[in-house]
Amino acid sequence: MPAAGMPTRGKAIPAAPRCMIIHRTATAAIITMMSIASMIITTVIPMLMTTNKPPPGPRRSATVRSPAIARVEPGVEISTAAGVAPPLDDRSGLGAGEAAALYRLMTWLSPAFPVGAFSYSSGIEWAVEAGDIADAGSLRDWLGSMLADGSGFSDGVFLAQAHRAASSGDHASLRDLAELAAAFVSSRERQLETAAQGRAFMDIARAAWNCHGLDRLIGICQGVIVYPVAVGIVSAAHAIPLASTMHGFLHALVSNWISAGARLVPLGQTDSQRVLAWLEPVVASTGSRALRASLDDLGSATFRADLAGMRHETQYTRLFRS
Repeated sequence: MPAAGMPTRGKAIPAAPRCMIIHRTATAAIITMMSIASMIITTVIPMLMTTNKPPPGPRRSATVRSPAIARVEPGVEISTAAGVAPPLDDRSGLGAGEAAALYRLMTWLSPAFPVGAFSYSSGIEWAVEAGDIADAGSLRDWLGSMLADGSGFSDGVFLAQAHRAASSGDHASLRDLAELAAAFVSSRERQLETAAQGRAFMDIARAAWNCHGLDRLIGICQGVIVYPVAVGIVSAAHAIPLASTMHGFLHALVSNWISAGARLVPLGQTDSQRVLAWLEPVVASTGSRALRASLDDLGSATFRADLAGMRHETQYTRLFRS
């Protein structure tokens, strides 16, 4: 083929314009880029569709390395130092009996349940007046002692023994236990507190949550039924597990003490929750001790708290009944 501009059969062919050459070059480059992009899309899309599917085989395990909440897929187990925890997404839910037990415990031991607990401070009012309790730290220490070594532990033992006697049908032991628990309180106002709450708890439970055998158990006691014994009898009559009842009861007891202290010191809501959080392991350990204890283990080493309950009877100004 003759070169551009060379004569052919007596005529000259003009050279191609420079703009046409550039246009043809750019068009070829675009076509090449589109071909490469099509190849990439054709290759990558199937890969993405494949890698989004979980691989076959055993369930995967995700290790949590921080106390933060881990977000994992349903069915993925969380490996912890103590072993493999159950999946976070438990779709099975509670059984009918478990759901009913939890619902009743949350209702009976809620601050909204009308047993009048907000009217009593268990001697905390005098301790604030005397300067023993002045801030969140001193309230925390006071309540920790009351719970682990004072009336909290004793009430837990009475609850456990009442629950077991009622569940097993040991009516003689239940009657003796109710009498002992009523006589075990350390002051007149403390006796008024636990007896009034026990009576209110029984009356409301019979009116709204009565069940077969509850009236008979109450009649067997033949006298004053203090608050922990009342909770033990009612929970046993409804076949609610003892361990759950114990920890729910102690949590409610501590929460009421903190509520009284928050109004008396006074404390803010955040400090009150800090005290409750600090007492969490004390509640758990005291509940476990009370479940293992017998009546021979009853006793108190919180003499200052017992004196506070007695001194409150003659306190000049009072907001609470104990």
